[in-house]
Amino acid sequence: MFFVLLILGIVARTSYGLPAFLEVETSLGSVRGLQMQTRFGNKFWGFRGIRYAAPPVAELRFQSPQPVNAWKPMIFDATQDGPRCPQVTKNTTDLSEDCLRLNIYTKHVQNNAKKPVLVYLHPGGFYTLTATSPYAGPEYLMERDIVLVTLNYRLGSLGFLAAGTADAPGNMGLKDQVMALQWIRQHIVRFGGDPNLVTIWGYSAGSRSVGLHMMSPMSHGLFHRAIMMSASPLGAIRYRYNQTDLAERQARLLNCPANPTAVMIKCLKEKPMMAFVNTTEAMFEFEWNPLINWEPVIENDCGQERFLVEDPYKTMLNGNLNKVPLIIGTNEYEFYSPAYYNLRNETRRQRFNDNFATYAPLYFKYERDSHRSQRISSALYSFYFGNHSLEYPGSMKAFGQLYSDAIVGFNYYRFLKLVEKHVPVFTYFFNYKGRYSFFRNPETNETHGAVHHDELLYLLNFSVKAPIFRKSDPENDLIERFTRMWASFAKTGNPNKCQDEYLKDILWPTYTADRKEYLEIGSQVHLKTRGIFTERLEFWDNLFPPGEMLNTDVISKCL
Repeated sequence: MFFVLLILGIVARTSYGLPAFLEVETSLGSVRGLQMQTRFGNKFWGFRGIRYAAPPVAELRFQSPQPVNAWKPMIFDATQDGPRCPQVTKNTTDLSEDCLRLNIYTKHVQNNAKKPVLVYLHPGGFYTLTATSPYAGPEYLMERDIVLVTLNYRLGSLGFLAAGTADAPGNMGLKDQVMALQWIRQHIVRFGGDPNLVTIWGYSAGSRSVGLHMMSPMSHGLFHRAIMMSASPLGAIRYRYNQTDLAERQARLLNCPANPTAVMIKCLKEKPMMAFVNTTEAMFEFEWNPLINWEPVIENDCGQERFLVEDPYKTMLNGNLNKVPLIIGTNEYEFYSPAYYNLRNETRRQRFNDNFATYAPLYFKYERDSHRSQRISSALYSFYFGNHSLEYPGSMKAFGQLYSDAIVGFNYYRFLKLVEKHVPVFTYFFNYKGRYSFFRNPETNETHGAVHHDELLYLLNFSVKAPIFRKSDPENDLIERFTRMWASFAKTGNPNKCQDEYLKDILWPTYTADRKEYLEIGSQVHLKTRGIFTERLEFWDNLFPPGEMLNTDVISKCL
């Protein structure tokens, strides 16, 4: 057996009572992985912290990622997590700009295994979180016959500073994801994966990323299915050609000149990594608002390969997409948690009561300081609150609905409504109230229901939030259904699998505009029609007609 593995470019080493290691040969050099086990004790191999791009430091800061240099004849040690990308965190010891790493989990390392590849893009608003194993553990999905890849991408100003110039065009974090997908296409076969059967799957900011990959020419041919959970890139904000205001704010915070732009960028390139981390909160306008601060941009043509060459609304309306089967969904109480803490705070509640039209656009991400903005704010106040003052706890339900619809619900519905004309779409509604959640009411210590991120607890081992669930736990059936549907979709483009013991009674049809079919996923699974929160989300759809969301500015030249 050792001889056969050696011929395949694979070397296995183990000693009784010690961890088992595996070395896989790639064109870049050998990669050493570690044997791990699923929640049921089944063995698989983990290759963690593999560098997929050159460290984006010095002159490469704010630039498109560059290919990683080969490390042979050295062996790349991928037996533990790599560093996290710079972000606000209590423990900063594992932060590094050399964070463009991916993790591969596989049961099959033969070249001819050709298993479906599921690539996970993590959430975090483009400024936080990571794909390291405490936040994206593989122990659930590796019960399925797939290869799982999770990856980091640059965040905050280091990943999305967009000055509209050649030295800082923007979208660096999204281009990192493209570079990772190119690495996967070239090397995943050595880890048992099929480069022609790649599914990109994202949550929140990762879901926005997936939607943009469906519209980016850079991503064409790099994936073959897509899964979008709790966000999309089409909402109530128009796309811009740069975020010079944000770049200049970063410059001021780090004592760099705001102009000329070339001097500003040169100064920012010389600042230490932790200077960006330590000024993250100050980069937001007001108490970590707007919630989504760094945005993807339509790139000016400065001679670089551009991730977004036109307004995503234009791309979608013209159907000029990377057309692949899609799963897209949302959950019951998406942003109930920030709604709860803001409404319970008397000072913040009073701000909304005193000047809703000023604070609502900032919190809920739509245009500000215009007659149209005033009209939208008035309509929202009337629709959700009947023009009554906000009270705690009396307004909690309505305020939670407004927060959720503004940040997730509307952009989910907008993308679904437009994309179903072009690709087969399966949509779901998650409403499982579990023992563990990303929101627990501090007054009762009880979970409220399915809030933002909660679905991830049943697809990934999110060990910083919940224990690993076993077969005897009440979460088991949900994990089995979720992971089996996702694996089936990755393999066939269809989440249904009638011969599967957990899926045999589930019939999940594609979404149609007339019936609006969706799968309700809770303690049980039910097929429903007439759409999710249709009245509320149609209200938003009418407030922000797609044609009015197009950026009609003259295309900006490279600054």
